Amino acid sequence: MDTLNLDLHKRYTYADYLTWMDEVRRELYDGFIRMMAPSPSRKHQRISTKLTRIWDTYLDNKKCEVYHAPSDVRLPNNKDKDDNIIYTVVQPDIYVVCDLSKLDDRGCLGAPDLIIEIVSSNNSKRDVKEKFEIYQQHGVREYWIVNPNEEYVNVFVLGKEGKFQLVGMYAGDDKIPVNIFDGDFAVDLTEVFV
Repeated sequence: MDTLNLDLHKRYTYADYLTWMDEVRRELYDGFIRMMAPSPSRKHQRISTKLTRIWDTYLDNKKCEVYHAPSDVRLPNNKDKDDNIIYTVVQPDIYVVCDLSKLDDRGCLGAPDLIIEIVSSNNSKRDVKEKFEIYQQHGVREYWIVNPNEEYVNVFVLGKEGKFQLVGMYAGDDKIPVNIFDGDFAVDLTEVFV
């Protein structure tokens, strides 16, 4: 429940978001509040932990960094960084940033290079449709949607025309080539779904 009794029909900014000092997890989609589940399932957390470790190990001593929720990603509609005109704030399960100038003490300002969302029954529409559109609009280069129950991953890459294209559906003992690294790194799903 939203303990601040915020108007879910009102449009808010990141500056507003920063004033909400309760324990309720929220995101802003073009200024409108989207409530988040208070705690993901154990399976979700296990997969998130494994993926974060895999990424962290690979990125050690490289120019990119990996982060996991809760960590704010602010997606401005233009290059203006003013908190009063940023209307989209998300907390992806995992994200990778290679332009370290986008990082600050509050998270990431601008599109990460790669985002991974682990869907659950209560957020699958959000991750598959709403966040898909947000990430595409803001220029996320690669987007993974992980289904923990059916143990598969759909991978989308941003095409030249600015639209996500499905480049692969992975399951079982597949290895997922990471497109932002031109396939120099692959995630082995046998290390993720165990």
